[in-house]
Amino acid sequence: MPSSTGNESNPAGPQQAGPPDSVDRLLAGWARVQPELDFSPVAIVQRLGKVRRFLDAEIEAGFVEFGLNGPDYIALATLRLHENTGGVSQRYLMRELGLTSGTISVRVDRLVEQGLATRTADPADRRNTLVALTDSGRERLDRVTPAHLDLENRMLSALGPDERDTLRTLLHRLLVSFEGSTPDVESPGLGMTLAPAHLAVTMRRAVGLPPITGLLVREVTPGSPADKAGIRTGDVLTAVDGRSLRAIDTLHTALSTGATLHIELTRGVADHHTVTVDPGSPDPGATASGDPRPGSHLI
Repeated sequence: MPSSTGNESNPAGPQQAGPPDSVDRLLAGWARVQPELDFSPVAIVQRLGKVRRFLDAEIEAGFVEFGLNGPDYIALATLRLHENTGGVSQRYLMRELGLTSGTISVRVDRLVEQGLATRTADPADRRNTLVALTDSGRERLDRVTPAHLDLENRMLSALGPDERDTLRTLLHRLLVSFEGSTPDVESPGLGMTLAPAHLAVTMRRAVGLPPITGLLVREVTPGSPADKAGIRTGDVLTAVDGRSLRAIDTLHTALSTGATLHIELTRGVADHHTVTVDPGSPDPGATASGDPRPGSHLI
């Protein structure tokens, strides 16, 4: 349920330009029923869901013309990107596409039955199965991909180039916050595992602490730059070099300069600190060891 933020003057958020959509009507209804609550997140989340449904319907209709569906195309594209390896293991496809073993088996069966892929035993591991594109599968993919890209481009016709760039940047930031991230091997590491802002709020509430927007420190590697700066597990990093730290890309941008970082953090209820972190040079022995929990950022 949305929480109160004191935005009682306009609980649905800022007025939209142009004619109202279905979400505007929903927000107007809630504003009448519970005007004391801030429903502005609904304006974004509901629109993302509704736009996604329109996109999915159009995309699926486009694939039908080529005898495929969306999952077929994703599987074929994944095989195409790895076709020089002699085949992709079914286990790899399962992990890459986020599917269960049974679901990926059904999907591969469908491609094999259409003559678009082959399934063979892995000579290096008889328990494993390798899946590869056939010539027919490659030809089908080469025909459908240009048409698919043209369809996606047409579906974004309401947005100009600058608007598309802005939307791409914002969606990238949001997706990374859910997927998590790892540093490039060439980049200096700070030696921390961080939870994104939405999890930081949830985790602090779970232990009775007030919500704070920032990146929650889950782990600090001994001897790392973060450890030397005095950053501790449980701290919430709220700003870096004067910029609000709501997303990991802000910290990555600051880190990419190679300069010393000035990080503001909150410890406990309201113990505020500013620490100086010297990234130094890459040190594999002093970087975060990894965190299997979804959404974690290793930096």
